[in-house]
Amino acid sequence: MSKAGWREVSAAWTGKGLSFIGSNPAGGVVQMGELDGVPGIQPMELLLVSVAGCTGMDVVHILKNKKRLPVRDVRVQVRGKRREEYPQIYTEVHIHYDIWADEAIAEKDVEQAIRLSQDKYCSASAILKATAALSYDYTLHTDG
Repeated sequence: MSKAGWREVSAAWTGKGLSFIGSNPAGGVVQMGELDGVPGIQPMELLLVSVAGCTGMDVVHILKNKKRLPVRDVRVQVRGKRREEYPQIYTEVHIHYDIWADEAIAEKDVEQAIRLSQDKYCSASAILKATAALSYDYTLHTDG
């Protein structure tokens, strides 16, 4: 049971190898580790996925909802470099945004949205910044 202000998730061992199924109370699930020959996402990769989703949601919200720009698609790729000694935390993280728009949009708007996400809104990035050097870039694809 979660208390006010707390978020709660769980991970249950599948009984096979080192695979776990993570879940939240809303019914969302994620497979960690290989299960019956199907690869899953590793726990440390989930941190990177969290950054991609968190900042991606911010950027879409700012560009599409706040600025009302004709954004059609956003893809976020995150790569991280871990140190060799334990705990093998990330020491470098790079985020690349691919943003597609139906017509030309100002690069300053894209840059502002990414900066706001990275400097103010994305909690997942903020957590990783405590141990890792975080960098980012973007490619803007327009049809007009």
